[in-house]
Amino acid sequence: MVAAPASAAPSSVEVEVHTDIAYAPAQPSTSRGHLLDLYVPGKYGGTKRPLLIFTGGSGWLEDDGKEVAQDIAPYFNAAGYVVAGVSTRSSVQATFPAQVHDIKAAIRWLRANALTYGIDSSRFAVMGDSSGGWTAAMAGVTGDVRHLEGTVGVTGVSSKVQAVVDLYGPADFLQMDERMLPGACAAFNQIFGLSNCHNDPRSPESLLVGCAIQECPDRVRAANPIAYVSRNDPPFLIAHGQDDTIVPHHQSELLFRALKGACVSATFYSVPGVGHSPEIVSPDNQPAAVTSTRNCRVVDPHRQPSQPTFDTIRAFLDRALG
Repeated sequence: MVAAPASAAPSSVEVEVHTDIAYAPAQPSTSRGHLLDLYVPGKYGGTKRPLLIFTGGSGWLEDDGKEVAQDIAPYFNAAGYVVAGVSTRSSVQATFPAQVHDIKAAIRWLRANALTYGIDSSRFAVMGDSSGGWTAAMAGVTGDVRHLEGTVGVTGVSSKVQAVVDLYGPADFLQMDERMLPGACAAFNQIFGLSNCHNDPRSPESLLVGCAIQECPDRVRAANPIAYVSRNDPPFLIAHGQDDTIVPHHQSELLFRALKGACVSATFYSVPGVGHSPEIVSPDNQPAAVTSTRNCRVVDPHRQPSQPTFDTIRAFLDRALG
């Protein structure tokens, strides 16, 4: 993730850092997938602050998604947010829906312990990039889906979030290959040691669901956030690079279209000249094509910022979380 400008994260903000908090017992015992880090701005002591949860992407191949939160924490701490970096289990350690169970367990733990860290339990946002964007989206649309709660860690507490930031995450795995940019599958195969792009039995998506995605459509459908979209979902900010050679831009188009159809407030930033990269939040990018909908109505794009920068994301969170 692009680090925030130094001017946006003044050194006068004192931050308490709590690392490697176990929100559930390790499973398996060597896993780091049930750990979180907390960055708590001390100068806001006595005031309940909103929480931004971040989980980084790895194609579900790693269990260290919490690490990237240290890069975004200075900016959002300075803006008055508590930041939590959350790890979930890799697909090698556990297949879907374990990753959804994990992010929900982390949300429940954070809500159960909100008072300890000065967190407002009614103002939770979740953000992620790539497979972490998928995790964030799944958390956002499954707040009322009981069969995806799981039994990991703290139970009996709400796992709902009040805002979602999805940076170039996948959604419908079965539509990925047909929308890959020319030549992108060859590069994708080389990166991951595959022969059949996302449809390969050893692709990140196939490993996640535990089968070659074209051979188990029901499992793939269960891992598609679009399948759970409803009018009660929290506001979304989605950003995707038009030159993405890993996760097709079309994936975010599909998710935004579903949110719009369900009258969920959502804004989609389609960023030219950017690939599958955390640089999507850079203010140096070209202006994005912006589409926004609120209360079943399309919002004038000229009323929206032209780039999905940290400032844009913060303004979205401030509005969504009140």
